[in-house]
Amino acid sequence: MKRQLKMAATVSSLKVTSLRRLCPVFCLKNGYFLVFLLVTICNFQRFSAAADEHDFTEDFFKKEYSLAKPYSGLGFSSFSQWDLMGTAMVTPDYVRLTPDLQSRQGAVWSRVPLILKDWELKVHFKIHGQGKKNLNGDGLAIWLTKDRMNNGAVFGNMNQFTGLGVFLDTYPNAEKSHDRSFPYVSVMLGNGSLVYDHDQDGRPTELGGCSALVRNSVHDTFLLVRYSTKRLTVMVDVDGKGEWRTCTDITGLRLPSGYYFGASSATGELSDNHDIISMKLYQLTNEPTSEEAEEEEEVTIPRVDNMEQFQVKVEEGGEGMSGLQLFFTLLFSIMGLGVLGVVAMILYSRWKENKRKRFY
Repeated sequence: MKRQLKMAATVSSLKVTSLRRLCPVFCLKNGYFLVFLLVTICNFQRFSAAADEHDFTEDFFKKEYSLAKPYSGLGFSSFSQWDLMGTAMVTPDYVRLTPDLQSRQGAVWSRVPLILKDWELKVHFKIHGQGKKNLNGDGLAIWLTKDRMNNGAVFGNMNQFTGLGVFLDTYPNAEKSHDRSFPYVSVMLGNGSLVYDHDQDGRPTELGGCSALVRNSVHDTFLLVRYSTKRLTVMVDVDGKGEWRTCTDITGLRLPSGYYFGASSATGELSDNHDIISMKLYQLTNEPTSEEAEEEEEVTIPRVDNMEQFQVKVEEGGEGMSGLQLFFTLLFSIMGLGVLGVVAMILYSRWKENKRKRFY
């Protein structure tokens, strides 16, 4: 009996010892598991929030106004909602507006006029090439205009357009560009008579803009254009964080209905690949206030309330001279008059000498 009790005590002791040895390992594993579970939940919430920023309710997705994979029959089929123009070409992964070659123009235009009052356009694009910074060009533009399928000098589209243009400009044409860094995103509203000044990078008609690193990015690059209750907001996501950054917010902007979406690009002496991966349109539902309902009117020409507040000051190179320029101008003028005076005196002296010889 004593021997059995002793053996039982020994077994119990061994079990306790084994549990003591296993407990730290077991607790440690549990701790690691809890930490892993907590990190997983946090990451899931973060990625879900990022997805919510980019993925909108599918119920409001408007396929008839959107361009997305697969690009079945794009530009060739009568069933396609989009047309190609110029050097634009379709691949399985993107629509290339212009290749990395000089003097190219290309565009893609919707065939369906927009009749939505409030909308949101999300553009997935890529600008890339072999050229170094500021040795590339020229950029691309997103359009909502009255006219479509027109070549021109404004990123491959016509100048003096009627409608909205959002420009992703990658090359500074102006000599003095200290007020901004490039690439630069800007907004212009055309009424059919306003001219986009290419030499000034559109400053005289710019409504707003921001600098954004949209070229040769290792991340996916997105542009968001939102129009709701006479307010236009442009946002970018170019740093891979899945977060929208406001580029410009313009109030009192009025757009007519029946205009066409499009995207165009152009290269000159400098070039880049300009690709459109998708252009997805979503309808926004906003209940207008009683005041907005009373003020609602039919818009026939795009306009902005109080246009003067958006004017960007531009230094005109041809008007006025600095003090140094005036000094050198006067100096060279005096020197020129002096040279003319000396030449005149020499000619006069020779004329008098020849006249004197005639009397001998």
